[in-house]
Amino acid sequence: MTDDVITRLITMLDDLDADVDATIDLADEIAATGDRALLPRLTAELDRAIAERNAYARELLGGVVSGLGGVETLPVLVRASAVDLGDDQDGLATEIVDLVQADPKTARGLLQPLTEDDDLSVANRADWALRFLP
Repeated sequence: MTDDVITRLITMLDDLDADVDATIDLADEIAATGDRALLPRLTAELDRAIAERNAYARELLGGVVSGLGGVETLPVLVRASAVDLGDDQDGLATEIVDLVQADPKTARGLLQPLTEDDDLSVANRADWALRFLP
């Protein structure tokens, strides 16, 4: 998997006329590779999507980041989720909850420090995520 595929995904996410099913299929294809080397680029694109207030891109990229990085990506996903873009965040919230429940011990270790974050939105979102520990 190369950066070309990520570039194609980003182009599709930025194009209001792009086929939604094809975009989701490509995101799923990237996540299925298991190529963790893609995480820095995807995380940067997730940050860009948030800065540009693109809730659709945040949702889809959050799923790809989660799929590739697993529970270790909880801090990235919680920080992304803490930004209010006016959407319901159903997909991103589900990713977070699934990761918390898949590896509760690691999740607790990653989320607990975030509850003390200087950004109250991040702290509150981490506290919310901790409520899903089994």
